[in-house]
Amino acid sequence: MFTGLIEHLATVASIEHDAGGCTLTIGESAAILDDCHIGDSIAVNGACLTVAEFDKTQGGGWFKVWLANETLERTDLGERKVGDEVNLERAMGAHVRFGGHFVQAHVDTTATLINRTPDGDSVRLLFQLPEPTPERPSLLPYLIPKGYVAIDGASLTLTVVNDEDRTFGVMLIKHTQEKITLGKKPVGSKVNIEVDMVGKFVEKSVTAALSGGGGERVRALVEKVVEDVLAKKGIQ
Repeated sequence: MFTGLIEHLATVASIEHDAGGCTLTIGESAAILDDCHIGDSIAVNGACLTVAEFDKTQGGGWFKVWLANETLERTDLGERKVGDEVNLERAMGAHVRFGGHFVQAHVDTTATLINRTPDGDSVRLLFQLPEPTPERPSLLPYLIPKGYVAIDGASLTLTVVNDEDRTFGVMLIKHTQEKITLGKKPVGSKVNIEVDMVGKFVEKSVTAALSGGGGERVRALVEKVVEDVLAKKGIQ
């Protein structure tokens, strides 16, 4: 589990492709390797990856992770090049303050940055989701103004959501622009998107209740609301 509070900006040091995916070496990462162990989870641009090898002293520190083809297809990591910056966050410790939101670092899809608008020292960013498919349905039901979304692993607050053109926006204050890769990405860039997991659980519970698949309390609550509305309208 992660919080969406980016700890460190590192760089892609090398990329090695194989039949099943690729190995990324993330350099300049000593800042988050002081308590690292083989097998630890580190979110790289919002994707939870397993540390396969690391050295906390050599060349500013580095670690290696392997990405399966599924990860390359679902995230923007397959488009990263040597020298690109990436956001890093270690898995959340039980002793830390929880300042972001519940982030699993399981990327749902990618979106495209389509507009940047300065707003004083801040900047407003607008993104567009891809056309939904049967395999990957729309994520818009999980996006609401003032709700949470993880973009490249960073926990951000949605400022606007437009279902008609599949767009949503966030605002980055000056401090955030300097601490995450999103502050430097140009229009046209792809970003990793993870919607708030709470919305997924709520949808599943309500769907199960309404279809008779369990969730008796939720079903009873919905029925009570419907009955109250009908009563107010004088419909029996």
